[in-house]
Amino acid sequence: MDVVFEIKDKTGRKIRLSKERWNHIKQRHQNVADFEEIELVIKNPLKTVDDEENIMIYYKYFKNRKEHAKYLKVIVKYLNGEGYVITSYFVKNML
Repeated sequence: MDVVFEIKDKTGRKIRLSKERWNHIKQRHQNVADFEEIELVIKNPLKTVDDEENIMIYYKYFKNRKEHAKYLKVIVKYLNGEGYVITSYFVKNML
């Protein structure tokens, strides 16, 4: 698997963003400017939500955005203790 980045979240778990998932995000969610925004959210989230079994949602507020949707939402799936970014996009509100 080609990897764009591999970092650790606040709990020390490894999270990867694959090139395939980054291409998905760039094509479907063009308002995510670069993968470094996703890294910021994972490293220092404003809020995290356990959505489903093995799914964690990370949020961070980006106040300088001109658009109404200012929270970047990053969805991570955990398998065998390691996380994989599934998608990321901006939303108006956190869950």
